[in-house]
Amino acid sequence: MLIVADENIPLLDAFFEGFGEIRRVPGRSIDRATVAQADVLLVRSVTNVNRALLEGSNVRFVGTCTIGTDHLDLDYFKQAGIQWSSAPGCNARGVVDYVLGSLQTLAEIEGVELGQRTYGVVGAGEVGGRLVKVLKGLGWNVLVCDPPRQIAEDGDYVSLQQIIEQCDVISLHTPLTKSGNGSTWHLLDRLRLEQLKPGTWLINASRGAVVDNAALREVLLAREDLQAVLDVWEGEPEVDVDLADLCVLATPHIAGYSLDGKQRGTAQIYQAFCAHLGQEPSVQLSDLLPAPWLAEVHLNAATDPAWALATLCRSVYDPRRDDADFRRSLVGTVEEQRKAFDLLRKHYPLRREIDGLKVRINGESAALPAIVSALGAEAL
Repeated sequence: MLIVADENIPLLDAFFEGFGEIRRVPGRSIDRATVAQADVLLVRSVTNVNRALLEGSNVRFVGTCTIGTDHLDLDYFKQAGIQWSSAPGCNARGVVDYVLGSLQTLAEIEGVELGQRTYGVVGAGEVGGRLVKVLKGLGWNVLVCDPPRQIAEDGDYVSLQQIIEQCDVISLHTPLTKSGNGSTWHLLDRLRLEQLKPGTWLINASRGAVVDNAALREVLLAREDLQAVLDVWEGEPEVDVDLADLCVLATPHIAGYSLDGKQRGTAQIYQAFCAHLGQEPSVQLSDLLPAPWLAEVHLNAATDPAWALATLCRSVYDPRRDDADFRRSLVGTVEEQRKAFDLLRKHYPLRREIDGLKVRINGESAALPAIVSALGAEAL
């Protein structure tokens, strides 16, 4: 069996070496010749897997070690009898940590209290749903927009227009769809961007084209009151450098790039592949994850809650380092910038998740255990 895989997928040998030959290829270089003799194709979000790539090949299983599937031609897979799997929720915690770190940076720059803002989360799937849970757990005011879920569940949802009119912070977590009434392509177009409340913070860690990047650049130039954090870009790995210059934080599509999330994605595809073959998984992710560098934090019961929140978030992940690395890469020719974008992702430093952090609170405190619990860390 020949397995062709994106070279950036971690733990390939640990999970898949028992199935046959593994051939690692840069994700953007996977083409018809690469997959012609392959039985299995494992990718991340940078590889478009469609009829043009697979027709005539031996591939009968496609796995993407990512949440999103907009790069997969699922209709063709069905026609061709190709089994497939994604890894829903694998990097959700990492994206939540990215948003929390971004909020801390924005609050520090503007000198505002995070608890006094109204938050709008657009898209309440694996990522958005977890973010909503954390924000509400912190006692913050949160509005949620998710039309498909609203139809299916009739829950406590609001319209996108209400988010735009009422929220001080808008965080986007929708999949990218390009057709039908539910299209999210340029969901935030020029008109909606111009309608944002004064002082709005806009965070996009979903897909670049959910926001009209050209329109956002023009709106940010015209309105200094708005602040933007972008992890995803239209046309990436090519980036609108002028737009990046206008962002408070700009990063190269790494919001969900925690070590735990990436390895969890591989594990989920491995489990799906085992199911495809009709065999029981024999490798467990828990046996492969290394011990975290920061295992435990001690807080005095008298610690200021806002300081504790910022310290716990940043002790695990601070997006300012990724922002600095990304900005240094936005030099030279467009082709050099494109290569640098991919290299930042390929050589991304180790980063863990707040889920794995233990927090010992010394003394009696009502506020601190609530913060630790909301973040998903473990109070001792």
